[in-house]
Amino acid sequence: MMSRRLLTAARLLRQPMHQPLRSQLPLPVLMAQVRTYAHTIVKVPQMAESITEGTLKQWNKQVGDYVELDEEIATIETDKIDVAVNAPEAGILKEILANEEDTVLVDQEIAKIEPGVAPEGAGKSDSKPAESSPAPAEQESKPQPKQESQPGPSSTPPPPAPKKEAVPKSSQPAKTESASTGPILGSREERRVKMNRMRLRIAERLKQSQNTAASLTTFNEVDMSALIEFRKLYKDEVLQKTGVKLGYMSAFSRAVVLAMRDIPTVNASIEGENGGDTIVYRDYVDISIAVATEKGLVTPVVRNVESMDLITIEKSIADMGKKARDNKLTIEDMAGGSFTISNGGVFGSLMGTPIINMPQTAVLGLHAIKDRAVAVNGKVEVRPMMYLALTYDHRLLDGRESVQFLVKVKEYIEDPRKMLL
Repeated sequence: MMSRRLLTAARLLRQPMHQPLRSQLPLPVLMAQVRTYAHTIVKVPQMAESITEGTLKQWNKQVGDYVELDEEIATIETDKIDVAVNAPEAGILKEILANEEDTVLVDQEIAKIEPGVAPEGAGKSDSKPAESSPAPAEQESKPQPKQESQPGPSSTPPPPAPKKEAVPKSSQPAKTESASTGPILGSREERRVKMNRMRLRIAERLKQSQNTAASLTTFNEVDMSALIEFRKLYKDEVLQKTGVKLGYMSAFSRAVVLAMRDIPTVNASIEGENGGDTIVYRDYVDISIAVATEKGLVTPVVRNVESMDLITIEKSIADMGKKARDNKLTIEDMAGGSFTISNGGVFGSLMGTPIINMPQTAVLGLHAIKDRAVAVNGKVEVRPMMYLALTYDHRLLDGRESVQFLVKVKEYIEDPRKMLL
């Protein structure tokens, strides 16, 4: 890396005397130009075909900091994922060309790095505070002053008597500085925070869904007794052999796939101009799993669920959920999807109407499992029950088909053995 800088300098300094650069510029200015030519430009990376801009959310390094090759120096927020900006070369961060919260475009120059090796003191600053703390050893040899100095905020020993009396009084203002960080009782203060790109995109897509689809929701309830017993019997064995925690999402995903064989329109979508004039039927099932993150709801896709068993489905869902919570999802992880399952029950939701994830045709909403009194063979029994909600696009799905689909899902869950037939 250093040899390239020297080569650039040599080329400039070897220019003939009649050229303006050598004859008119002083040597310090010339060397400054040489250093400028040696800078490596950091650009906004390619994100996806559909994404051309983002918001520069955070700089992880400051001017003058040393950065390693491929070290993450900034984060760009898009309407789908966060994109890391990595250093293309090791060296010193010399200049930042874009500020936080600025809108940046793909291939835009946002920083300059001066290539080179790490300075001698780089990376050693964290160990210095630990080395500069042997001072308390002197206080340990004096037991009485040590006890008197504990309540005080400073290391200089003040007069003993007033310090002890001041302890309860000095602690009171400290509690009132902490209180100012939160809302004060009776306060009417207002705060305005700009929406992040993901939240804006979510709002846009949900409103588009409401404006486009003829949405209608049908409800049913399912007795979870058989599935709970099934999970209880096999979850430890599955965990021991495969490392997968067997849950309920895999069973619902499998039930959805089987129900789609009888009613394939649930897995279809509408395409075309002027609201759509073409129906697209699919032989595969890609299920979007709604996952709540700090920034908003994301829907990573588990692909080809029709070819998976329960354990493979469960593992795929768990992997996608972890990537979403760790902010590691890629554009490919969320592209496509032919049907969505949203599990609001993990947050305690008793019933709700999910919104269709366009251009899909339907979304299944799962809710909390609650013990309720139900009639079983003419007797009242307490069973673990769950409400199911299917929101569907009435432009493509009729009421009869949507109700039949939800009933089939209910039947598979209430008797999981049917899924083996």
